[in-house]
Amino acid sequence: MQENPLRVQRNLKTLREMALETMRGAILGGHFLPGERLVERQLCEQLDVSRSIVREVLRHLEAEGLVDTQGQGPVVATVDADQAMQIYQVRALLEGHAARTCAVMASDAELKTLHALNKQTQEAFAKGDFDLVRQRTAAFYETLFKASGMTVAWDVVQSLNARINRLRALTISAPGRAAEAEQEMADILAALERRDPDAAEQASRRHVMRAAEIATVRLSVDEAPGKATRRKSS
Repeated sequence: MQENPLRVQRNLKTLREMALETMRGAILGGHFLPGERLVERQLCEQLDVSRSIVREVLRHLEAEGLVDTQGQGPVVATVDADQAMQIYQVRALLEGHAARTCAVMASDAELKTLHALNKQTQEAFAKGDFDLVRQRTAAFYETLFKASGMTVAWDVVQSLNARINRLRALTISAPGRAAEAEQEMADILAALERRDPDAAEQASRRHVMRAAEIATVRLSVDEAPGKATRRKSS
């Protein structure tokens, strides 16, 4: 009997939490494609949860920007090149300022943690484990923002995190991106170690805007006339 990849496993988390994590991961991982309809009845069967839980999950994913509710019902949200660029511009501003402030405020212990998290990220890159790359990268930036004292700015970034991770899924798998990202992160960390706020901000912005270039090119190709997003055949 073929295993159902979306079936929720019971543990100490609530069914809603597990279903939300499973659906978010399925969208970020490409199990559900942009523009694809999300049929409640089918999701109930796949997740093995009630319709009320599925509806709560879909509402939550809509708030995160991963699901759109249209006349025909909920669908996986699409992100165009213009929207992506706006997200990256916000990231560049906030992350650049966080890096600048971190260079001045971070303790030696916090810098050591940033080095360790970056090392884990690069190890995940080397294994081709892109889901783990996203997790480690998010942990790196959470530490960066908190070390800079910019907790409100981190809240803003978190509100975009689902869409940021969706774009990361596009960029981190691009050919040659692992080596580029490794050097870019090394530049950021070197500037932090030197306690050089200008260099830290510039390195952070370069890193973000290079990712923006990759994402917008890939999205522009997807938006090319005659290219339609279709569900992968099983």
